[in-house]
Amino acid sequence: MRKLSVIEFLTLDGVMQGLASPEDGFEHGGWGAPYFSEEQAAASVGGIASTTAYLFGRRTYEHMFAFWPTQPDSNPMAAHLNATAKHVVTATHTELAWNNAHVLDGPIGPAVRKLKGDGEGTIAVLGSGLLVQELIAQDLVDGYRLFLHPLLLGTGERLFRGLDGPRPLRLVDCTPTSTGVIMLSYDVIR
Repeated sequence: MRKLSVIEFLTLDGVMQGLASPEDGFEHGGWGAPYFSEEQAAASVGGIASTTAYLFGRRTYEHMFAFWPTQPDSNPMAAHLNATAKHVVTATHTELAWNNAHVLDGPIGPAVRKLKGDGEGTIAVLGSGLLVQELIAQDLVDGYRLFLHPLLLGTGERLFRGLDGPRPLRLVDCTPTSTGVIMLSYDVIR
């Protein structure tokens, strides 16, 4: 059975919005660029070894599709993203142009449980804030890989919103980078 892992870049106050560029008029868009490091790149590439599928919300899929298919296979992240199965939660698209991308059929809960039951490895969720909220609410998340940046934005969409109760986690790894980002891995305790 596959595990579902949420991978997010966050500010210290929990904002996940607009890491790389302005997004929907978010005034702080692009906040992550000054903190990028080789340690982060290495961790990202290292994490793909166990990733056997990706799960995206529609907007994240569209942003990813606009960039990654045009990147060369000499970039290990591009090679993996372009070749690996991608499942997209969308009511807008019925067909997807990115290689090996599929619309996730049916209600999220049963569809994701089926996806988790089909195979081994990890299903990685990148970005996809609204989708992540639904996955958390339905207790479908098995772990979090968080890149915590030394920055307070004060405004923006946050990763953890309106939880219905405590959710215990077990720290698996904690590694600082040269730019002050702390790379954290947690498993959900059930």
